[in-house]
Amino acid sequence: MRKKVTVIGAGNVGATVAQRLAERGYADIVLVDIIKGMPQGKALDMYEASPVIGVDVTITGTNSYGPTKNSDVVVITSGIARRPGMSRDDLLATNMGIVEDVTKKVVERSPGAVIIVVSNPLDAMCHVAFKAAKLPAKRVLGMAGILDTARYRSFVAQALDVSVQDVNAYVLGGHGDTMVPLASYTTVAGIPVTDLMPKKQLEEIIVRTRNGGAEIVGLLKTGSAFYAPSAAVAEMVDAIILDQNRILPCAAYLTGEFGIKNLYVGVPVKLGAGGIEQIMEIKLAPDEKRALRKSAKSVQGLVDDMARIERESKTAPKSKK
Repeated sequence: MRKKVTVIGAGNVGATVAQRLAERGYADIVLVDIIKGMPQGKALDMYEASPVIGVDVTITGTNSYGPTKNSDVVVITSGIARRPGMSRDDLLATNMGIVEDVTKKVVERSPGAVIIVVSNPLDAMCHVAFKAAKLPAKRVLGMAGILDTARYRSFVAQALDVSVQDVNAYVLGGHGDTMVPLASYTTVAGIPVTDLMPKKQLEEIIVRTRNGGAEIVGLLKTGSAFYAPSAAVAEMVDAIILDQNRILPCAAYLTGEFGIKNLYVGVPVKLGAGGIEQIMEIKLAPDEKRALRKSAKSVQGLVDDMARIERESKTAPKSKK
């Protein structure tokens, strides 16, 4: 029997994730969205491409969760972007509700699934999904580090005019402007990047990496990145479905590793069929360690804000109808 992967949210990121996974041919795909007709139309379009690309999988578009039953992996991309006039709290509260709701619905039907969170703010939404899923932490993780690392590797390759395949690196921490590209682990065909470019140039690349998502939003004017994020998700799904035990930077729940407790933060993990098989606690330079803890503090701030929003929602007077 083929594996099954469910993607929640049929927007640009979700639909492109579904397409990338369908083209791999190793799993049936279920695409879920609340907008009637949209996931069905996109799924049908993808399925009609299968004779051309030479894969034979089922691609189902649906507005309900019945077809998601017994999924091996669930990818959650649901959520809204911040709109004009919307406060940070409004965005957090809205996406908290969405992620909590969809997580409960998919876990009810697929209690053995590994859940990959893509919804923003990513590190905070991992906490929401973990709490709602009531699954072991190893089976609830977030996509961010692979995307941020891919941007960093791309910029280094571009600056040095070398193949991106020869650039190896890690970006850790929260998915935002406090992320931590590790210069000490950045190499080009095994050569330390610090031997190949001036420190100032590398610092400029690190800043560009931190602003990578905003740079694309600024160019697009409307919408945000989805090609690179979907590729990052697909790499994670590969590692799980094919039990590859890949070492990849993902948002993982830390219980003391790197000096961080009870918090989702991007770190290197061994990713396989069971989800996170091991957190790889690599040695960091003193400045990198400080930067990671600063990033974790930023994530903790979001988690604290969510807890406050929950408290306020419970004590707020109910409106009379």
